[in-house]
Amino acid sequence: MATNNNKFNFTKQTLDTLDIPAKDKRAYYYDTKTRGLGIAITSTGAKSFIVYRWVNGKPERVTLARYPDMTIEQARGKAAAINAAIAQGENPADKQRDSRAEMTLDDLKEEYLTRCAVFNKRPDKPRNNYRLYLSHWGKRKLSSIKAHEVQTLHVKLGSERGKVTANIALKLLHVMFNKAINEWRIWKGDNPAHGIKKFPEKSRDRFLQTDEFPRFLQAVADEANDTIRDYILMSLLTGARKANVLAMRWIEINFERGEWRIPDTKNGTPQSVPLTVEALAILKARLTKYDQNNYVFPGIGKTGHLMEPKSGWNRILKRAGIEELRIHDLRRTLGSWQAATGASLSVIGKTLNHKNVSTTAIYARLSLDPVREAMNKATSAMFTAAGIIPIAKNNSSEEVA
Repeated sequence: MATNNNKFNFTKQTLDTLDIPAKDKRAYYYDTKTRGLGIAITSTGAKSFIVYRWVNGKPERVTLARYPDMTIEQARGKAAAINAAIAQGENPADKQRDSRAEMTLDDLKEEYLTRCAVFNKRPDKPRNNYRLYLSHWGKRKLSSIKAHEVQTLHVKLGSERGKVTANIALKLLHVMFNKAINEWRIWKGDNPAHGIKKFPEKSRDRFLQTDEFPRFLQAVADEANDTIRDYILMSLLTGARKANVLAMRWIEINFERGEWRIPDTKNGTPQSVPLTVEALAILKARLTKYDQNNYVFPGIGKTGHLMEPKSGWNRILKRAGIEELRIHDLRRTLGSWQAATGASLSVIGKTLNHKNVSTTAIYARLSLDPVREAMNKATSAMFTAAGIIPIAKNNSSEEVA
């Protein structure tokens, strides 16, 4: 539609037939029916509704949406709302500029990784957790992420990936928003993860039972990869956390004192781990094979040490015919067998570098053997006090008075 008049009543026919401007030029036309409503046309033929008004003595342009994605009536309704806001003293253009400058979730993730995760012992964990569970929202503005969406995601992850995984994703999102709002002051909105209740997580009490031990140790002995084999045995014999055993260095080992000095643990404090005769034998054997100036369990990755022994671990469990056992359960195994052989909770806590006594308390109930022994002793004492001879252990069916 060739016209020298850039103001007319918008109709579908008039907008569809507007002339396309020359290369690198734009053309603007305005509706006579709704104040400030216009349409901008580029040299490629793209058309977008705008509102052009003078606000506080200066011209402001607010882009609404593409035509024909937005209809003329929808554009008029939006323009009317903007005009009403201007009449109330607001500047809708300021809001649009703020929206364009608003951080995306990817932006917040990078801020978090730079400021916080870099100081973690495993900075790859939050990065990987974000990639796996939250990255699909990465390009979204922070204000567009709503609590009901976070709730839906949490439930979905809980159903498909497990409750622990769902809670990890929720915690990461909650922490990132909290940092941005309360600590860094780079976001003024709400935390969409706030108030969403985590799934209850059942504390694991799995450890190697007496009948499993022979099969497990034989399967470990049959492991062809000596690094995997020795790593598993050291995890069992020291009770140390997975990350610490993986990153064990020769410089941390003192053979004379029979001690492994871990410089930094999950608790943020160093830990001295006594090395048993069996542990020292494994280390001395490795000492003849590997670089004494590097890691005890070398690997080919960027870290230089073994990173993920999952495949080897699965081979061992398959040979042993054992299910539902994790590498971390080896740490629990040492603590539970200490409890079963009479070690106090304070000794177990010291062994496993627990800060909280309640964390160690689980080992008092992992095995029934010490409970059974205590009950036998108490029963025997009660019967003796009453003048009754206790029933012999090897003749439990015979009543003796």
